[in-house]
Amino acid sequence: MIKILFVCYGNICRSPMAEYVCKDMVKKEGLEQQFYIDSAATSEEEIGNPVHYGTRNKLEQKKIPCGNHRAKRITKQDYDKFDYIIGMEQRNVEDIKRIVGKDSKNKVYQLLDFSAHPRNIADPWYTGDFDTTYHDVVEGLQAFLKYIKEN
Repeated sequence: MIKILFVCYGNICRSPMAEYVCKDMVKKEGLEQQFYIDSAATSEEEIGNPVHYGTRNKLEQKKIPCGNHRAKRITKQDYDKFDYIIGMEQRNVEDIKRIVGKDSKNKVYQLLDFSAHPRNIADPWYTGDFDTTYHDVVEGLQAFLKYIKEN
């Protein structure tokens, strides 16, 4: 089983979007039994809060359920639990490494680094642009899942 943890600052916008879009993608390919997919925050600000209404609305438009998700924070123990820990932007990657320690097993990545156009995924909490965030997440996930299949 491949275990993936998506991480952003608050775990209410980008990382849950990546979690649920990824779950939807692997389900559509009949691969959901081969994956364990979750998400977390690097901060404690939003712990216990539900998915942001902008993310929830975007996922509903795409007919992707996000259930009763509640924000939680990444822990040092998550490094051993997951095969891939994927941040949405460079700041997340730096914070992940600060929390889990040295990335000795090369598990920490930035989502769009798997794509042909590596870059940060802008935080829609600040931009209000959930459409662009969704398209960036899909681009990153398609490239990431291709990487997984090839490796």
